[in-house]
Amino acid sequence: MIEALRGLGYLTGTALADIVDNSISAQAQSVSMRFAWDGDASHVAILDDGVGMDAVELDGAMRLGERSPLESRAADDLGRFGLGLKTASFSQCRRLTVASMRDGSMNCLRWDLDVLASSPDHGWHLLEGTESGSEHLLEPLLAAGKGTLVLWERLDRIVTPGFSEQNLLDLVDDVERHLAMVFHRYLGGGHPSLQIFINGRPVEPWDPFLRNHPATWSSPVARISSPTGMVDVQCHVLPHKDHLTSQQELSAAGPHGWTAQQGFHVYRNRRLLLAGSWLGLGQGRSWTKEEAHRLARIRLDLRNSADADWKIDIRKSAASPPVGLRPELTRLAEDARARARKVFAYRGQPRSVNPGRTVVQAWKAEHAPSGIRYRIDHEHPAVRAVLDDAGELSGRIRAMLRVIQETVPVQRIWLDTSEGREAPRTGFAGEPSSEVQGVLMVIYRNLVVRKGMSPKLAREQLLHTEPFNNCPDLVAALPDDPQEAHDDGVGD
Repeated sequence: MIEALRGLGYLTGTALADIVDNSISAQAQSVSMRFAWDGDASHVAILDDGVGMDAVELDGAMRLGERSPLESRAADDLGRFGLGLKTASFSQCRRLTVASMRDGSMNCLRWDLDVLASSPDHGWHLLEGTESGSEHLLEPLLAAGKGTLVLWERLDRIVTPGFSEQNLLDLVDDVERHLAMVFHRYLGGGHPSLQIFINGRPVEPWDPFLRNHPATWSSPVARISSPTGMVDVQCHVLPHKDHLTSQQELSAAGPHGWTAQQGFHVYRNRRLLLAGSWLGLGQGRSWTKEEAHRLARIRLDLRNSADADWKIDIRKSAASPPVGLRPELTRLAEDARARARKVFAYRGQPRSVNPGRTVVQAWKAEHAPSGIRYRIDHEHPAVRAVLDDAGELSGRIRAMLRVIQETVPVQRIWLDTSEGREAPRTGFAGEPSSEVQGVLMVIYRNLVVRKGMSPKLAREQLLHTEPFNNCPDLVAALPDDPQEAHDDGVGD
């Protein structure tokens, strides 16, 4: 049965989060994890400063299914099945040792799956003390004089063939990101307060909702009544990447990336259970995770009395809302998704310096029963100027524009954007001012010299022409006499 339980699907980060849950329940304020590399003899030790366990409590904690999930629990209890310590640990190692101190007395028990497998009587042999040669690993607990130490040895699910010390360091980084997300409402001055250290380095909290950023939109908290207690919901729409520094954008993406983190973030007693899911909600069919809604993140808080109704699993990584709550959750989520879509797509809607006047765009979308087609607007000043002076070249220029229209790499653009590897740059983004000025001067000179516009009117038109609507300072600096302006190499 234990070998079967090892396949529940824990990752190292989710397994360690279950251990931290027990530390929080034991009123610990500090949890220190140590990953020690020694090839096949590598080990992981987790030490907390909680109240500890006496011999009877430790015996119960080490037994599988000692506690029924139907029993009433304290409101701040993070457990449910009485399996977390064992199943989480067995998913990573073959030898689990737990030592705990209460009133100056230390108690120590261990499970060894190899001992169980080789036992001739097929008995459940819960062993006392550490494995011979591992006694020194309990020294941090003895030095602290209080708390509990969980020791993982024979890390057969971690140290697999080909696994190296660098792989362990990479794993430590993954674990740190996961714990920073799961316990962010406990870390960094949360209530109750908690500190987690990994190899001596503190874990800093990661806020999925970027609440301290001025461009983040947050709804009022909606309180929904249910038979198992109140459910609190708050919707957030994160800022467009144009409002974030490169470091902020990288950090806000989270452990799993922008697209994966969208949706509901389900908490129980401030502990994150599910990090980004639309919970099977949707109109007609369940919503999927799409780029257009990547900025929508919704905080949902449950009481632990709601575990059964919400189908919380042993790994605390899945949840399903009761039927009675789905309509209201869908309504709230629809609003957040609509807002997120507008923020995500705002780059596609050119902003005018004059709210009462529209911007002339170089591209326009034509909607037809056969689908959307993107066309170059021949009335854009840059295009119109060339067509007016084209003469006998007009036909060839129009043919060239049509070829460009029919070969826009839409799917390539979509793929590059959705994978987040390289967001397409538009509107002269990242280009030096001299490059923009060269193009701008060509069009400005055409409007004033060839079209006979006054400099003031030409500047006004350029302020409402894409992409120069994003460069009001450069437009304002255009000279009254374009004939005297230096041509920066952009031909007429």
